[in-house]
Amino acid sequence: MISISITRGLAVLSLAWVTAPALAAQSAPPAFNNHCRTCHSVKEGDNRLGPSLHNIYGAKAGASSTYANYSQGMKTSGVIWNEETLDKFIENPEQVVANNNMKPYKGIPDPAVRKQIIDFLKSQSASP
Repeated sequence: MISISITRGLAVLSLAWVTAPALAAQSAPPAFNNHCRTCHSVKEGDNRLGPSLHNIYGAKAGASSTYANYSQGMKTSGVIWNEETLDKFIENPEQVVANNNMKPYKGIPDPAVRKQIIDFLKSQSASP
């Protein structure tokens, strides 16, 4: 019986470990789902029309080696994604990185909606 309990415990523990990232991605706020999810994922390596936003907080813009379609403007911008740069970019991408590939996205004027997205991206990053 002890081995059965240990086996069950390990199965539950391994199931929790495997599903935790999936649950985190599923718990995206409506702001992310409504404005970002069509082109972006927060799952590592899940590049879509836009790059995965996994670990975006603290990263250099246009630097993911797993995404090949960055605009030249993004690759050479020198931007590091933090609260300030993400907020400005989500509000008006063209103002932060000219000639980016975020068309037809024009930005989100509501600071509360931008904050929800930024907080979610921070929660999906290793170095908030």
